[in-house]
Amino acid sequence: MSGATLLKESGPKEVFCGLTSIVWLHRRMPDAFFLVVGSRTCAHLIQSAAGVMIFAEPRFGTAILEERDLAGLADAHDELNRVVKNLLARRPEIKTLFLVGSCPSEVIKIDLSRVAENLNIELKGQVTVLNYSGSGIETTFTQGEDGALKALIPLMPKSDQKKLLLVGTLANAVEDRLVSIFNRLGIDNVESFPPRQSTELPSIGPETKVLLTQPYLTDTARELKNKGAEIIEAPFPLGVTGSTLWIQAAANSFGIDKSIVDSILNPLISRAKKALEPHVEKLSGKKLFLLPESQLEIPLARFLSNECGMEIVEIGTPYLNRDLMKAEIDLLPPNCRIVEGQHVEKQLDRVRDSSPDLVVCGMGLANPLEAEGISTKWSIEMVFSPIHGIDQASDLAELFSRPLRRHEILNPTKTLTSN
Repeated sequence: MSGATLLKESGPKEVFCGLTSIVWLHRRMPDAFFLVVGSRTCAHLIQSAAGVMIFAEPRFGTAILEERDLAGLADAHDELNRVVKNLLARRPEIKTLFLVGSCPSEVIKIDLSRVAENLNIELKGQVTVLNYSGSGIETTFTQGEDGALKALIPLMPKSDQKKLLLVGTLANAVEDRLVSIFNRLGIDNVESFPPRQSTELPSIGPETKVLLTQPYLTDTARELKNKGAEIIEAPFPLGVTGSTLWIQAAANSFGIDKSIVDSILNPLISRAKKALEPHVEKLSGKKLFLLPESQLEIPLARFLSNECGMEIVEIGTPYLNRDLMKAEIDLLPPNCRIVEGQHVEKQLDRVRDSSPDLVVCGMGLANPLEAEGISTKWSIEMVFSPIHGIDQASDLAELFSRPLRRHEILNPTKTLTSN
């Protein structure tokens, strides 16, 4: 690994819960429905995060745990069965139903796996019922996707066919572009997980080569490996360098000649670097502090440091999987400080002491920091924005140059003084 300093701290944390991942998963698989078993707070969180209009018919909902459920005066399992049957009667187009655990349902020990098993027996294949935890007690908001994909893996059919499997939710347009590049390289059999229809799961076997698109899929990667698939080691496809190495790693795994890869990628790289120039001009030399939230922090720091010239003060990450992150950590500048876990008060003290130009953090910390005159970028935006791939490098950089421009506009006197 590089000369990065790896530290660990624990204490009070500030993160979104895994229920938030439903917002992008329900868009990815329109034939699936996500039923959260939780409180009114859970319902408000997802509704706010999704920005769904009151007259819309979304593909998610909440089975509200009332006071009687929480006090043990009602049989929560019976109540949940009733809610599910009413939902399926009203929405017969649902093909896969995810029962999503929350903090309240886990605290009162509702056994969602047993509920799902009983419903699958009763429904006899009409709908596939799965369960996973979206609780924020021990997980961050991106890990909800990890739980949902892990729940789908036992349903994936077996195959001995050689293929490339892209794992992790991407914007459809970005995914189409990446698949097109792989096809031009000569990799014709490319599938995605999760699929665009929950019932069209890709097959998997010893000839399946897995290329992760997101760094927070630890459990998914482990289960796929247990199914016999090979995990391709590569940086994640953020920025020009990361995306190039990611594509090259797949090409090497399929034995594709480097000259073919270069002939296809070099024009894309040249165009992307030119598009990056105005953002590099704004970001170069600026100090960056990343607080732990999405598990995208290390790849983002690598991109912003190596390709945009930012000075990294500290990289906070909720969890550090050294196997999945090895290729990323190797690309970090020397003496980079990585902190796994969080003691939010101590980290905020370090933020104030270092006076960074930009802090990447959760929405809960952004407003207080902005009030102190520190520019911020919401980490959740990285998940909702199409930022993967060589072509998207300038769009990714713009997410960070934009708050600096905004800060200059709002503080013209301070900017002139500092210059």
